[in-house]
Amino acid sequence: MPKAIKKLAVLTSGGDSPGMNAAIRSVVRTCAYHNIECLGVYRGYEGLIEGDFKPMDARSVKGIINKGGTILKSARSKEFRTVEGRQKAFKQVVDADIDGLVVVGGDGSFTGALIFNQEFDFPVMGIPGTIDNDIYGTSHTLGFDTALNTVVDAIDKIRDTASSHNRLFFVEVMGRDVGHIALNVGVAGGAEEILIPEEDLGLDRLVESLNRSRTSGKTSSIVIVAEGDKIGKNIFELKDYVDENMEGYDVRVSVLGHMQRGGAPSCFDRVLASRMGVKAVESLLDGETNYMVGLLDNKMELTPLDKAIKGKSKINLELLRVSDIMST
Repeated sequence: MPKAIKKLAVLTSGGDSPGMNAAIRSVVRTCAYHNIECLGVYRGYEGLIEGDFKPMDARSVKGIINKGGTILKSARSKEFRTVEGRQKAFKQVVDADIDGLVVVGGDGSFTGALIFNQEFDFPVMGIPGTIDNDIYGTSHTLGFDTALNTVVDAIDKIRDTASSHNRLFFVEVMGRDVGHIALNVGVAGGAEEILIPEEDLGLDRLVESLNRSRTSGKTSSIVIVAEGDKIGKNIFELKDYVDENMEGYDVRVSVLGHMQRGGAPSCFDRVLASRMGVKAVESLLDGETNYMVGLLDNKMELTPLDKAIKGKSKINLELLRVSDIMST
């Protein structure tokens, strides 16, 4: 019989993403709804080790649903990766009478939560917060939709100057291991080519494709490059190669970087975070542990943490085909 939960803690870990604050708000207010105490843990697992806790109630999270980043701050903790560090964290948890933990983050954060549960039999529940959308068990992670809108807005502005000067722009977007952002914004932004880790276009084929675009009458082009794309060592090598093998284009590079993580969360991400927070808390109250809350077929579902960590999100093959047709 699982222990009755009277007090939960929530933390954000790893890279920040829009929607994390909305998730914190949802967790805190769901706790208040069920008459459960809630503690906010500052600076992720580092704060868990140091006992950096703050009581939170429904009023303490007012006005944060529209804010990017995380009011609880986020950090990567080397000490939590050690047995000694996790023992310190468990002592803090026991001393604070915490009965369960909600972790908002990515696969690294979930790995820490899984190990913490295995070592101390402590209830944990994950909420996927990462703009890369690279977590198995959910169609959307928190921040993915907002990042897409941020990048599309930037691409629209870049296209204005590209078309004014007959320029070819390589635009690098986040996506170290997966191309979800690149593929979606490439279609939405009308890119001539999209380079993602899952598909190796090759340098020669890239130049051939760009030449076809120019032959068809296009005077400017935008190529979206996921940071994990394997064609070149980096986006600047791609630029140099095209400079050497194509004439008539003024080739430029734009690396969007961390601006993709910032900004107010979209309506979709605010709603998603609210749903995930409710599901996470109520699942813990129902005695569930070692799961991640995810969106599947527009329903809140639970995926075992180990599967969420080890599984791979799949690229949308239909979008690849749409991209090829639209770049004609």
